[in-house]
Formats: sequence, structure tokens, C-alpha cells
Amino acid sequence: MHTQTPTTNETGISLTPQFPLCAPQVQVTHLTQETISQGLSLLCKTGNGLGHAFVKLDLKQKGLNDISAISRFIHVRFLDLSKNNLTDLSPLASLTQLLWLKVDNNTVTSFKGQPFAELTYLQWLSMSANQLTVLDGLVGPALESLNLTGNSIRTLKGLQSNCLSNLVTLELRGNHLNTTDGINLPNLQRLYLAQNVIERLEGLEKLERLTTLHLRDNRLESLDGLTPNMKCLRYLNLRGNSLSDENALQQLGLVSNSLRALILSENPLVETTDYRLSVLTLVPHLERMDKDNVSPEERTEAKERIKELKEGEIHEP
Repeated sequence: MHTQTPTTNETGISLTPQFPLCAPQVQVTHLTQETISQGLSLLCKTGNGLGHAFVKLDLKQKGLNDISAISRFIHVRFLDLSKNNLTDLSPLASLTQLLWLKVDNNTVTSFKGQPFAELTYLQWLSMSANQLTVLDGLVGPALESLNLTGNSIRTLKGLQSNCLSNLVTLELRGNHLNTTDGINLPNLQRLYLAQNVIERLEGLEKLERLTTLHLRDNRLESLDGLTPNMKCLRYLNLRGNSLSDENALQQLGLVSNSLRALILSENPLVETTDYRLSVLTLVPHLERMDKDNVSPEERTEAKERIKELKEGEIHEP
């Protein structure tokens, strides 16, 4: 192959024609009637009961970055748009019967400008592995389950009860959160925050109905922030944090009345202390610790330790 050698004049200025480099063009894949027809299933009565329509639509992994054609399919209730190239979900605004929506593995960057305020019946939403960084603009009047795992969210501000009053399950694993502050959701029952960079427990006093708190693989050195307001908490996962001694566990006593399962494996204190007895002294009603149920012998020993501590307090001058 002949390659043109660049030529210059005596001043060193190139005489070879220069052409601007063209940026690669992104192929736009529009949604077609044929693709929609192939993805429809589940024939049901329409909302008014006067006819029938397909209410389930599967459009995952179609290379889509434009779904304008979907706006006419107003009877769809279950929609899977995962593994596409979508940033704009506004065509969904006319799908007011939606109950279930999956938009995992797309390129959505913001909730602002999206149609969730119009989706007043939507109960289940998953938007894991997108490019979300904040939660501003998120609205879900009927939403009960929300999965935002694997985004780049750095703050929980925007999770307000007036916008998400019915939310009971929230998944935010694998984001960039360094605190739990900002969750004002009194009806929330299950909160999954594993694989973030959380160093501080804050704002948990508002989560009075929380039963499950999952904080595996974070950076907690203490449990300051646990509160007796969390009177329904039954399961607490702290695996893979930086809890180094028994002093770091003292706040467990604040949730001892309700807590039944506790995971502490892969913390430094597990290697250096008899942590099981210490924990049972703080949380005597605990039923399971790490992978093992609490044995009758452990419970008896913990009761004896508690008795000794109380007697020691009585005899103190």
C-alpha cells in the first residue's frame, strides 16, 4: 500500500492537505411496530373492562435508544426495557397503566424530565446499572419497590415521603454513598446499602418501620447512629466493615428488643475477641449470629454475664 509522505516548505509548514478527524457516529435504533408486536404477550381485559389487550411487553436487548413508538400502547402494564441504550423515557408518559418497569443496563443519567409523576399506578421499578448520580426528580406515588443498584449515586437527598409515600423496599447497592443521611421514608421496611463507602450512620431515626438493614462491605468503624426509634429492626448485616473492638458494638443495645439476626463476619473484631458473648450480652434476644443459630449454652452464659454486670452495678459505691 502506498502511503503519502507529508511534505513541508522551507519554513517547516506542512503542505500536505489536512482533513479534520470525524467523530464516530452513534447509530440510532428506533423502535418499530414489528419489534413491539414480537414482544407483546399476556392478553387481559383493559382497564375499563370493555375490551382486551396485550399487557406485557418485552423489549430487552434490542439496541434501542429511541422508544417513541411505544406511546400508543397505553394498555401495557409490565414492561422490560433492560440492556438497551436509553436516556429518554418520556414516551412512557402515556402508559398510565404501568405496574412494573425494568430499565436496567441503560444510560439514564437523571430522573428529571422523566415521566414517573404520570405513572401513578407504578409499583415496581428497577433502574440498576444506569448512570444516575442524584435522586432529584424521583417521584413514585404508588411505588413499593425501587432498585437503583450499580449507579453512581453519591447522596440520598431526594428520598422524601411526600414523593415516595408507599415505598417499602429500596436497593442502593454498589453506589458511592458515604452516609445514610437523607432517607425520609417512614414506611420503608427493607434497605439494602451494601458495597458503598459508608462511614457514618445518620438519619436512621426516621425509619421506624425498617425490618431489614443491609450494610455489607462498607467502611463503618462504629455503630453510632443506630437509634431506639428503629423498633422493628430484625435483621442487620454488617459483614465486611471496619468494626475493630467490642466498644464499636455498644449501640446494638439500642435495637436489642427487636433484633433477631446479626451478621458481623469479616470485621477485625471477629479475629481478636469473643464477640459472640459480647453481642449476646447486648442483644439477649438474638436468634442468629453470622451463619450459626445462638445455642442454649451461649444464651445461658450470656444471662450469667448480664447478671454479673448488674450485680457489679449494685455494689458500686
